[in-house]
Amino acid sequence: MMDFPKVFRVRQHFPAPRVEDVAGEVVRQLRRLRLSERVRAGQTVAITAGSRGIANYLQILRAAVEYFRQLGAEPFLVPAMGSHGGGTAEGQVAVLASYGIRPETVGCPIRASMETVVVCQTRLGFPVYFDRHAFQADHVLVVNRIKPHTRFVGPIESGLMKMLLIGLGKAEGARVYHAAIEDYSFAEIIQAVAQEVLSRCRILAGLAIVENAYDQTALVEAVRPEEFEEREKQLLVLARQWMARLPFDEVDLLLVDEIGKEISGTGMDTNVIGRKFDDHKAVEGERPRIKRIAVRRLTEATHGNAVGLGMAEFCRSQILEAMDVSATRLNAITANHITAAMLPLDYPTDRQMLEVALRTIGLRPPGEARFLWIQNTLQLAEVECGAAYWTEAQTRQDLEILTPPRPLPWDPDGNLPSFGAMAQYESHPDCQG
Repeated sequence: MMDFPKVFRVRQHFPAPRVEDVAGEVVRQLRRLRLSERVRAGQTVAITAGSRGIANYLQILRAAVEYFRQLGAEPFLVPAMGSHGGGTAEGQVAVLASYGIRPETVGCPIRASMETVVVCQTRLGFPVYFDRHAFQADHVLVVNRIKPHTRFVGPIESGLMKMLLIGLGKAEGARVYHAAIEDYSFAEIIQAVAQEVLSRCRILAGLAIVENAYDQTALVEAVRPEEFEEREKQLLVLARQWMARLPFDEVDLLLVDEIGKEISGTGMDTNVIGRKFDDHKAVEGERPRIKRIAVRRLTEATHGNAVGLGMAEFCRSQILEAMDVSATRLNAITANHITAAMLPLDYPTDRQMLEVALRTIGLRPPGEARFLWIQNTLQLAEVECGAAYWTEAQTRQDLEILTPPRPLPWDPDGNLPSFGAMAQYESHPDCQG
């Protein structure tokens, strides 16, 4: 019988700036731009709503809707999520509903369509696509979280500028821009497309959101269109400083309870797992360095979209049963990240999966493996750590040790409890490895 690593739980302490009154801050920021001087009674305002699981998302959108209603305008939401939701209007509405974002909760209509307008050709030679409903509106408010992109590196990554391209470009725009990555840099594409959108598509303002390492709203800022590029560069620096990370850089096996589109565009954030440039290993200078990744399930909110699963080497068979193959493949093909939809080796139980995975980590005995176990790549405040890290953890000021090392608590079927339930296991005699 295999000797599995014992695990202990730690709480990480990160810098954590936080907005206490999120809705109030949204209104204060929009007022700061004096938008009442531009928005007239009766005018329509399209507000973007993406597919990411942004903290306080409903509050943020509802506050923006109420602000424009008080100006006498007619706001509405536009799903701005490229090909997500299976590439259908109904699917994208369902994605928003999974976050509680519905007409009755947000206070305005949701106008969903996959139809786009070709605004123009960029100077690089490919067309600019823009959501038809947003294009027909009198004004567009772009709402998005600023964070490091999962595949590209540059002064601008994921945020307001990306929403102008991929989100509002819908499935067709996302397909064209991701294809253009083969010929141009992400920075070149963003600048070429964003310049045209900002000058031709009645962009009123942006509402930039930055989160802290605990998945909380750290900053909300209204940004003028002409300041999108420069301000987003500055906010990306903050986002990098505040993002959560794994507690250790050298990892033999990472066990991930869940992956999903609301967690990251690639199911699990490549900035966290150190696989931004290669699906199965860290490149030179990249951290952390993880030999093997095993995944247990898909989130409900991902609606079967298992994109990103291809970055794991092992998974539970239940993921393949829950996977929407068409939606996953469409997303991977649209993003031109084909390998993200490829399938890892699957096993019916956690025990079988981990036994195989631990045999592939090299000469280190399985019981001494540098093992980490997380809920997902967005929630990293607490982490289960293999006993191999025990000595180092005791010297770290940023780590609070919550339990002593204890055996993995297998159930009779050979499965582990959820990551959340593991918090109750301390030194129970029935926790047998």
